[in-house]
Amino acid sequence: AVLVESLLVFTMVLLVHAVVWDRFSWCAVALAIQAFYVQFKWDRLLQLGGAVFQFRGAANSGLLPASMVMPLLGVVMKERCRAAGIVYFERFGIVVASTGMLLALFLSVLAVGITKPVPTNTCILTGIAGSVIIYTMKHSLTVSEVIEVLEVLLIFVYLSMILLYLLPRCFTPGEALLVLGGVSFVLNQLIKRSLNVIEGRGDPIDFFLLVAVVGVVLLGLFFTVLFIFMDSGTWISSMFFHMMTAVLGLGVIMPWLYRLIQRNPLFWLLQFLFQTQTRLYLLVYWTFLAASACGVVFYQNTKRSSESKKHQASTVTRKYFHFIVVATYVPGLIYDRQLLYVAAVLCLAVFIFLEYVRYFRIKPFGQTLRHLLSLFLDERDSGPLILTHIYLLLGMSLPVWLFPRSCAPKGTLPGAGALVPYSGVLAVGVGDTIASVFGSTMGEIKWPGTKKTFEGTMTAIFAQIIAVALILIFDSSVNLNSSYAWILASVSLVSLLEAYTTQIDNLLLPLYLQIMLMA
Repeated sequence: AVLVESLLVFTMVLLVHAVVWDRFSWCAVALAIQAFYVQFKWDRLLQLGGAVFQFRGAANSGLLPASMVMPLLGVVMKERCRAAGIVYFERFGIVVASTGMLLALFLSVLAVGITKPVPTNTCILTGIAGSVIIYTMKHSLTVSEVIEVLEVLLIFVYLSMILLYLLPRCFTPGEALLVLGGVSFVLNQLIKRSLNVIEGRGDPIDFFLLVAVVGVVLLGLFFTVLFIFMDSGTWISSMFFHMMTAVLGLGVIMPWLYRLIQRNPLFWLLQFLFQTQTRLYLLVYWTFLAASACGVVFYQNTKRSSESKKHQASTVTRKYFHFIVVATYVPGLIYDRQLLYVAAVLCLAVFIFLEYVRYFRIKPFGQTLRHLLSLFLDERDSGPLILTHIYLLLGMSLPVWLFPRSCAPKGTLPGAGALVPYSGVLAVGVGDTIASVFGSTMGEIKWPGTKKTFEGTMTAIFAQIIAVALILIFDSSVNLNSSYAWILASVSLVSLLEAYTTQIDNLLLPLYLQIMLMA
């Protein structure tokens, strides 16, 4: 299974660089080869319990697929912005690619360093890949960009040491690279933009995303340290939690956002949300869907109390939420992507805040949330946090957030790139959902080395092709320009990756589909 997963990732790397071949292509290929070898060292460390931190069990390290996401994303972003003539974002794409390569290389060096005896061949490969990457960065980055990349690396090192210690068994090494690398990059961007505020420059919704992500992470770190010294389950601690959340929100996060957007954040948000009648209709519709999702949770818990033998929700039941999310995102993508962008940020902040309430058992809802959500746990929620619903939201939202709007004339990219914002809907909302439902109910032929079925994968590919046809019918901004073969290849490779990967597919699949479609 690991070999097939690696082969699929190699295929996507080569396909991307067959379209976009430049000096970074050699770096990406070298990084992929050394990550393939180092991945087995990480797997061995996980099996022997010598990986310093406690990582998620029942999964391989996932180093290769995770290592290639940021570099490939940066390369395709650079190419799209170069074609559009936007130099600032072309340089930004180079910084993203260089940062991703350096973070992946650091994780590889860490694995090689703690493996005993020292693996000579892997050390040589890592040294060669590192030399190629550093040489290319030396001739591609300015001094300020090199400093920016090193700042992200420094933040990543410290953030990894803190969060992997505080949250054992929540991540594999690959998932830690993706999640913590992304948070480190966002934090560095926020610091950089806060120090260089120019009035009128930058989109407020981008600043809103940066501040929201950093704000909820800092909030979690603050309360984690605080509740080491006091019991979080008492009424006094709960009152203190709510009071300090309000103080940090109104006293730190709001002024920070005010400095960046140069206007009152609450007034700006209210004005933004209710700007048009279409937005009002979408908000009412989304409120109804949110209530429906809560209804599913309560109904399933009622069934559990009456059928005491059944302790966990079935795969089909969990996929109800995927259908609800698809019904949420598709109208937003068709009618108002900016509103969907902001609504997804708000939803992420609410999800993470509710997870804090559940994790710390904050009264009055902490224990109730623990009871309600325990029904929907699967083998990937082996740590103290329940992250699968947050990963689902991230998988659907990242293609919307990472879409290079400034490099897209008329708000859309040409060819297959027009489907980039739909990557989450296609890969997770349609593909993963259909594969799970049909595979678990009608699948008989299993892919070698996995529990996934041939029927599930083929049905997922077919369903995504139908979804693309429906998008063409209902979204007039999408014009594929006869790039159907590339779309079919992209959807097929990502669906096969879903069958073979043991990583969080909600997070990984949309990113790879986005990369393929942007290329």
